[in-house]
Amino acid sequence: MFSLADKTVVITGAGSGIGKAIALLFARQGARVEVLDLSAEAARGTAEEIRAAGGDATESACDVGNGAAVNAVIDAIAARRGRIDVLVNNAGIAHIGTLLTTEEADLDRLYQINIKGVFHCAQAAVKRMVAQGGGVVLNLCSIAANMGLPDRFAYSMTKGAVLTMTYSIAKDFIGQGVRCNCICPARVHTPFVDGYLARTYPGREAEMFEKLSAAQPIGRMASPDEVASLALYLCSDEASFVTGTAYPLDGGAVNLR
Repeated sequence: MFSLADKTVVITGAGSGIGKAIALLFARQGARVEVLDLSAEAARGTAEEIRAAGGDATESACDVGNGAAVNAVIDAIAARRGRIDVLVNNAGIAHIGTLLTTEEADLDRLYQINIKGVFHCAQAAVKRMVAQGGGVVLNLCSIAANMGLPDRFAYSMTKGAVLTMTYSIAKDFIGQGVRCNCICPARVHTPFVDGYLARTYPGREAEMFEKLSAAQPIGRMASPDEVASLALYLCSDEASFVTGTAYPLDGGAVNLR
């Protein structure tokens, strides 16, 4: 079950965190993994780890906010691999701030990466999926699309857009064999969290980590591997009847508060 053998999978933001966990797991399940990341060094690190374990991976540096760059990378992947079976839109950035503390430049930066990045990658991949008779798109969303989070004005706006883009893609291409879903995690323990704590609470990192963990009803943060496990199901043939769905992975954050 959950084999991705002979499937070409493109994963954005796969140089670290959730994207890297997805890339490593998918490679273990037989996928031909295309590792995309803004950082060429980070992309190479993930791809080398996959290859060292006997997997098949190729890395590409890519700014998902740049449509021309995305098209060039996807064209190269399609030429090299012959097809694109799965796209995981994982790349994204965060922002801390309310309506009154968010600058227009902040809003533009998040829009460029979190919204246009998903648009660019999905558009480039889906046209190939339609031509080849089907494929899977998985978007990384957030519980911020489903509930109010403090100090996440711009970030929540972008994730709301990811949610509705997911529904639109699923609706428009269901007849062409393209499935599209998204995962809505609560807080996940990634390098971003560690960096945020180090910058914001120097000397109090452990204390604040416990506070942030306890904010989830389940009492801890998710791990990137837990997100990857759900991603594997949604991108596998076992989920062939699942499309147009936003899957919560939230430790009870939305319904058990």
